[in-house]
Amino acid sequence: MSSTTYTADAPRTSTLLPMMIIGVLFFIMGFFTWLNGPLISFVKVAFTLDDINAFLVPFAFYVSYFVLALPAGAVLKRTGMKKGMALGLFIMAIGAALFGEFVRIRIYPGALTGLFLIGAGLSLLQTASNPYISILGPIDSAAQRIALMGICNKVAGALAPLAFGALVMTGIDTFLGQVTNMAEGPAREGLLNEFAARVFWPYMSLAGLLVVLAIWILLSSLPEIKPSGANSERSIGHSKGGIFSFPHLWLGVLCLFLYVGVEVMAGDAINTYGQGFGLPLQVTSHFTTYTMAAMLAGYLFGSVLTPRVISQQSYLAVSAVLGVVFAIGAYITHGYVSVAFVAALGFANAMMWPAIFPLAIKGLGSHTELGSAVLIMGIVGGALLPQAFVHLKQHIDFQLAFVIVIVPCYLYILYYGMRGHNVGNHAG
Repeated sequence: MSSTTYTADAPRTSTLLPMMIIGVLFFIMGFFTWLNGPLISFVKVAFTLDDINAFLVPFAFYVSYFVLALPAGAVLKRTGMKKGMALGLFIMAIGAALFGEFVRIRIYPGALTGLFLIGAGLSLLQTASNPYISILGPIDSAAQRIALMGICNKVAGALAPLAFGALVMTGIDTFLGQVTNMAEGPAREGLLNEFAARVFWPYMSLAGLLVVLAIWILLSSLPEIKPSGANSERSIGHSKGGIFSFPHLWLGVLCLFLYVGVEVMAGDAINTYGQGFGLPLQVTSHFTTYTMAAMLAGYLFGSVLTPRVISQQSYLAVSAVLGVVFAIGAYITHGYVSVAFVAALGFANAMMWPAIFPLAIKGLGSHTELGSAVLIMGIVGGALLPQAFVHLKQHIDFQLAFVIVIVPCYLYILYYGMRGHNVGNHAG
């Protein structure tokens, strides 16, 4: 089926169908991304791991963005965004199938390889879909469109831990008690094998669904967009130069790195954070859902306000201040109240990606695909900041470790929202 190509000089057809298709992709991205929270608790039991090794789950998942984002940008140059999105879904399907199989036979490095491939497919999907939705309409209202995509993403993120909990984590506290009290031997290994096998069919089903979605994308009428025409360098007064001549992009890469780190801390590490108060696994496995619910509320709130009432850069600054306030609230309280403050970080984080991404790629022109890929590399913050937290909490109080890691991140995000996004912008 032929596809429409958008350029700066051509009139735009309705954006409703493209937004619906990209919305489905954002739902898929959200579902897989926010499975990592309950997966940390799952692998800790299934593979009898400590916290540091269990946190290799988000590490393997997010480090793939750093490794593969630039190759993803090169692939998109050759395939176009539409075929690139389909390829990303196929790679995710392979990763999901490998993860299900390696967990079933309890080979942890193999399971991490599957997660790495899922992340690899997502890096291609992210590198294509984020600039696509950013320049599908006016760049100044991109935060609103990305917020709508974020709603799809976070609805999936809220559902994923609940679905995983119902299919896999049921009775985990009783099971953990059984395994802990058993001596090493065939009976204990048999129980662990039976528990690990719970993820096999869910992940195989997800792999099949991803293949179907990839074929659907290929056959759809999703239009191509020419970024060089839709995101002109003239909009920021930039006339010539390579990718390193855009300081607002590189400041944005660091901003995105720190943002994804705090987002993963609030969404994935919240389960481990709750366990620090002695809360049961059956309860903590659902905490990611609360963070996602707060993010969903933040998206709904933010999509109404930006850009009609407040600019995307100003909303970013306000969100960063909220992040600092909620982080301090988590530190000075305890138990469920402290966990609630961590979940509330989801509200503060909600509009950060929708603001950072379009601000960072604004005016990149022919460098848009490469700039997008470099930004996607910043997602590695989701691998490194949780690792910093889990290592730090081995030596100091876990609440103090949490606040030490995330507060400086929010302070930098505040700087980017107030000034950093405009560095090197010469437009009058």
